[in-house]
Amino acid sequence: MLSLEELDNYLMSDDSPEGCFMLSDLDGFMFGIACSPVLVPPNEWMSTAMGGTLKAVPAEVISTLTAQYATICNNLKSEPPIAEPVFWQAAEGHVIAMDWCEGFMDAVGLRPKAWLRLTESGSHGHLITPIMAHLLDDNGNSALGIPQEELDQALAEAAEQIPDAVVGIYQFWQRCG
Repeated sequence: MLSLEELDNYLMSDDSPEGCFMLSDLDGFMFGIACSPVLVPPNEWMSTAMGGTLKAVPAEVISTLTAQYATICNNLKSEPPIAEPVFWQAAEGHVIAMDWCEGFMDAVGLRPKAWLRLTESGSHGHLITPIMAHLLDDNGNSALGIPQEELDQALAEAAEQIPDAVVGIYQFWQRCG
């Protein structure tokens, strides 16, 4: 099994499949799969994460993904629940959660209709807001309409809320089962 650093090196290397997720996207994606209201089979989500195929992916990478996913699930089930997202850190020191959030939303995109019960919920739909705050269009504008001059501060605040939001999303689906 690989360490997260070794996995990151593999994902960034020429040996990894074209179109595979990078570490932060992958972590967000696995959290999204763990929080999913319906089971997404491992072969499906791993194939998606690895750019559409598992054929050229080394066995140690597959076992690392399996173990990392199990850790995420166990941490979400623990008491108290734990969510420790892998965000990038900018050279200036601030957190960059955008890739992680895109990975999470890629997982939502695998079963979008199943997620509607949360997103359209009057009582719990807000849980996904810190994640969606990080979604920007091609021009760098917020998908939620956050004004450009407020965006940096809003993203920093939203990034801090993501661990609690993920736990809330996971618990919502566990209660609604």
